[in-house]
Amino acid sequence: MYMKKLKNKLFYIYAFLLYLVIICVFILLANKFIKPYADSLLLSKVSSMIQPDYDVVEIVFDDSTNQKYSWLNDSNNEITANILDYFHTYAKPKVVGLDIGFVSFRDEMAPKAQKFLTQIGRMNNLVSGFFPEQDLRRDDKYFIDNFKQNHSMDVKIQTKKKFKTNYHGIISYSDILRKTTKHYGSVVIQKDAAASYTFDCINIVKIGDAYYPSLSLKMYLLANNTNQIAITDKDIVVPKTGLKFPYRYKGGNFYSPIRYYRLYPFGGGEPTYSHFVIPAYKILDTYEALQKGITPKTNPRMYDVSKNAHALLNPDLFKNKIIFIGENISGANQDVLRTPMEERHPGVDVQASTYNNLSGAESIHNAGFPVNVFLFLLLCISAFVVIMRSKFIKGIISLCALDVVYLIFVIIFALFGYITSYAVPLVCQFVTAAFAYTFKFINENRNKEQIKNAMGKYLSQDVMKNVVKNIDNLGLGGKRTVVTVLFSDIRGFTSMSEKMQAVDVSKILNEYFAEMEPIITKYNGIINKFIGDAIMVIFGEPIQDINHPQNAVKCAYEMLKKVEYLREKWLFEGRPKFEIGIGINTGEVFIGNIGTENRMEYTVIGDTVNLASRIESYNKVYKTNLLVSASTYNYISDIADVIKIKEVQIRGKSKKMDIYEVLRIDLDK
Repeated sequence: MYMKKLKNKLFYIYAFLLYLVIICVFILLANKFIKPYADSLLLSKVSSMIQPDYDVVEIVFDDSTNQKYSWLNDSNNEITANILDYFHTYAKPKVVGLDIGFVSFRDEMAPKAQKFLTQIGRMNNLVSGFFPEQDLRRDDKYFIDNFKQNHSMDVKIQTKKKFKTNYHGIISYSDILRKTTKHYGSVVIQKDAAASYTFDCINIVKIGDAYYPSLSLKMYLLANNTNQIAITDKDIVVPKTGLKFPYRYKGGNFYSPIRYYRLYPFGGGEPTYSHFVIPAYKILDTYEALQKGITPKTNPRMYDVSKNAHALLNPDLFKNKIIFIGENISGANQDVLRTPMEERHPGVDVQASTYNNLSGAESIHNAGFPVNVFLFLLLCISAFVVIMRSKFIKGIISLCALDVVYLIFVIIFALFGYITSYAVPLVCQFVTAAFAYTFKFINENRNKEQIKNAMGKYLSQDVMKNVVKNIDNLGLGGKRTVVTVLFSDIRGFTSMSEKMQAVDVSKILNEYFAEMEPIITKYNGIINKFIGDAIMVIFGEPIQDINHPQNAVKCAYEMLKKVEYLREKWLFEGRPKFEIGIGINTGEVFIGNIGTENRMEYTVIGDTVNLASRIESYNKVYKTNLLVSASTYNYISDIADVIKIKEVQIRGKSKKMDIYEVLRIDLDK
């Protein structure tokens, strides 16, 4: 019993350990191959419901601008200067950001770019982009120290975290351009490695021991006339405005999740943008008109302006606006990114969305490890409990309903800026459900096997197999067929048991039955029942056997041989003399289930059974051990040596009949 309980415990322990291994594998696979795409889908659907800040405007050097003004040639600095002059002299926006890194500008170009340098030097509200660099050459140290003094942020560290960085310099800039530009912000954007989606922006870059803002963060700080931030364990804080947004740190970059916004096909087609977009050529056309003294008419709405290719732009449209200037010209170096919103999302629009996150305090917050673990456990445990306690269809419907409710909450939280993992928990729930169904199937089979083994101690194993085989068609009824019935009885058992202790009687019977059962099974016999010390055996059903009369007699002959051995053993042990008598008859019977719908028994009924029992009783009369009927003898005459006992009056029979004592059986035939 102890070993059986231990085996059951080990089964559950091994099942649980196997589940842990499987679930860990699927968590890793789901995180790598499913989660990025699922998060992208969630962000895109939620973001499509959110309107951007229309005070943020994008001026884009696109293909139409390049065709009209050849922006990509050597005159691009002058073209950029004209656009900057338009905003500085006429439009008066709050902040202008150049999402362009002038890494190709050299000091020797300065004489031909005086207008460009002059315009940059005039603008106190202009933020230019730069790129951090991992290497630091010796001749760059003065440049970096000077850059740090003029462009790093005033940072208060309020955490014990150590921020190690891979960046030690910036991609070389013209010394003249560096001294002319008043404000810098990093324009580096890094894709998520798992699926090449841009989920995060880089709001701060650490270069050496100094901290520098991104283009968008610098524009936000400049718009609010501050340069101070604080870094806590989880958040970056702007003390002056109270802005707080989460971050994760890696290799010099402070990453923050981006909340994207609804996209519009400004201009009537691709590419799409979330903020108002105006091609740069419209600004240049308007600037030229203003230089000639032509005053643009009042524009009714910014949206109409972006669609009207020939409209001159009233500078008042941009007053106190946030202006991003970037490029999106077709080619190998096109500034586009793969984001949850679209496959080729303009980089300048990603920068504008990042600023929008900051200005509107609309940062996205990831739920974090504890919450995701809780959700994982909730879905997995729920799946296991539902599957184990419900039928298949009901269980599937319950799980689907639970998942729908869960997804609704995920979407609601996402609308408020809190992203909870849903793909990995749902995958784990599916795996758990599959495992639970498998476990349930195996466990039920184990229980059925245990029940079969237990019931097999009361019913024949072959009867039990027949019941299990026809489990869906169980019912009262049966069939008529020819079988051979064997009865065996212990001589003088009643008087013998009266002289013995009950426990000794039980031991003798159990040992006797234990020795008889394998012999009966060997010859395809089915123990129908134990009647006290008697055994009733059926040959021919439910095990189909055309030689059932011969096998029944062979079985009886071998049983008698085994009893001879037991008798000598028990006499040696001081137990009473022990003999049995066996009667066998072959004939037609009714065999099947009898009783009621709630309680039935598989048995045989008919005169053949009664005659076998009465023939067995004549062993006492004739001092024999094995008697068979004439019907049985007809089948065994070629393998048995017998003595015929003529005209025996069998109780219950009107006519006398012959019976036969079997003396010897040829077991090899």
